[in-house]
Amino acid sequence: MIKDIVASNENVTQNSREIEVLRENFPSCFRPDSSFDIERFKEFLGDKVAVSQEGYELRFLGKSYSKMLAALDTETVIVPDEEHNSKPENKDSQNVYISGDNLDGLKHLLKSYAGEIKCIYIDPPYNTGTDGFVYNDRFNFTVPVLMEKLSITEEQALRILDLTSRGSAAHSAWLMFMYPRLQLARDLLSDDGAIFISIDDNEQANLKLICDDIFGEENCMGTIARATGQTTGQDSGGFGSSFDYAFVYGRKPELDIAGIPLNSHDLTRFDNEDERGWYAYDQLRKTGSDDRREDRPNMYYAIKDPDGNDLYPTATAGYDSRWRVERNTYDKLVEDGYIMWKKTTRNSQEVWWPYVKYYAEGRTKRPSPLWDDLEGNKKATRDVRALFDNVKVFDYVKPIAFIERIIQVAPNMKPDDIILDFFAGSATTAHAVMKWNSEHESHYRYIMVQLPAELDTSVSSQKVTYDYLRKIGRKGTLDEVGQERIIRAAMKVKEANPDSTIDFGFKHYTIKTVDELTLDKLEKFDNSSFVTNRTVYDLFGTSTILTTWLIHDGYTFTNKCQTIDLAGYTTFWCENHLYLLNPDMSEESIKALIDRYNSDGDFNPQNIVVFGYSFNYVNMENLKTNIKILRDSEKNLKVNLDLRY
Repeated sequence: MIKDIVASNENVTQNSREIEVLRENFPSCFRPDSSFDIERFKEFLGDKVAVSQEGYELRFLGKSYSKMLAALDTETVIVPDEEHNSKPENKDSQNVYISGDNLDGLKHLLKSYAGEIKCIYIDPPYNTGTDGFVYNDRFNFTVPVLMEKLSITEEQALRILDLTSRGSAAHSAWLMFMYPRLQLARDLLSDDGAIFISIDDNEQANLKLICDDIFGEENCMGTIARATGQTTGQDSGGFGSSFDYAFVYGRKPELDIAGIPLNSHDLTRFDNEDERGWYAYDQLRKTGSDDRREDRPNMYYAIKDPDGNDLYPTATAGYDSRWRVERNTYDKLVEDGYIMWKKTTRNSQEVWWPYVKYYAEGRTKRPSPLWDDLEGNKKATRDVRALFDNVKVFDYVKPIAFIERIIQVAPNMKPDDIILDFFAGSATTAHAVMKWNSEHESHYRYIMVQLPAELDTSVSSQKVTYDYLRKIGRKGTLDEVGQERIIRAAMKVKEANPDSTIDFGFKHYTIKTVDELTLDKLEKFDNSSFVTNRTVYDLFGTSTILTTWLIHDGYTFTNKCQTIDLAGYTTFWCENHLYLLNPDMSEESIKALIDRYNSDGDFNPQNIVVFGYSFNYVNMENLKTNIKILRDSEKNLKVNLDLRY
């Protein structure tokens, strides 16, 4: 499959993803020569969309390059951590930790989770100059290739390649880094999902422009200002800052942030009590803006006061006003006992006036955009140190309570939704999800993605982390910190909630780049021999091939793949796909496969996926012949033979 992807990527341009969407939804707008008829497209839009000629847009060096990176398919494979994944606490877990470049990780996730992620939280590099961010690109494009693919000049191509090769921390480099990742993240979000992105003053203006460009300005749900508990930047002669920010974007403009429980100050309003509990009340007449009769005519009607007199909603200024609810809703409020009457003085006369009761129990409020009531960064760092035997293994830790608040306010969250963090860092998000689940009887699942960056032992703080990881038997890479934290945090959460039955485990996978030597062997492979050549198969192994293809075919990282024995030959069955990966499939095994289709009514995978490198010419022809016989049989089975390289 890697060979197929490499060949396919040769034809990818900066707008390949967008063109495919247009071709799928507006095929009649494409001419026979594949050119796009913009005038025909405008006819489809009709008068439903206002076409602006203003022309305002985000531009930066490398934007077209970033869009092309998002369109390219990943040429990596997924290696399961079989020892870890087979442990009792992990074998049935629905949580996932991925070690690898998050650009590749997002592309793999899109094959199985597109439109499925309800909440994304990321804490990307802030590009402060001290956070270690530099843009390093492993794509080996040449100047002529970029000029052709991006329709740019030689000078522009040279400038882009300079940014990608020398490890730049310029604003353009940061934008090039973030843009494709956010494009892919958008496609992962469900229609009612939202993304929360932490940032500080260094790149917050640029991030806002990127997000408006990718998610749509109309889909901005607001900005959270979070008190960090420490002030930075005062030495520069400015005000300094005690805040960072989180931009919030949804997939649709009509999304609403969820409410949060009332705090002790809010509850002081509810100082009245009846058989239902503590309550506050507000007058039934609408006040403030849009309070006139003509604003909502259906909310102007007469109701009976306790003396049986008709009462209309009249403002103290004398004009006809309106009630807060329609007549049917009012009648229901009366029936359920939510309307109370009090005597009040209006126009020098004492009259009855209606009020609506609001009960404290179960009530929430819309959260403030200022989050200054949570623990700060220093305490969060101390908490992580406590987990790691008082060793400081990670800088710039986010508070668990901050992530919990995000889970709390994310729109339309259901108990088993997925929360994704593809800048996982120390795995605060995973820790927060476990803690939240154990305390709220929910079953949120998490997916973490973290680059396995080598720790620089010449830097004292990183050497401390490296030495500690090696001491406890782990590799000296950054992703190991997150995995170890999840394990230790799970133990702590269990201690605090001993009766909890939540998912404390996770499955671990590593994304591996296929090296040039392997690519060369893929290119030179020849299956015309009568003897099976195992070279390529042995380079990858069954578990890596199977995992990569299961994700590619949409079966997620927590699929229920079954092992099927066919006369001594092991195959793998997952819903609509049967995978033939191992070398040396005998005639008896092929016959057993055909017999299984004919005799087992529950066995009907419509796609037989073949690892082409495991089959010699004779095996392949024998398999093709028998599949053709199966298709032409009385059962008329629709079986597709998918040969992959």
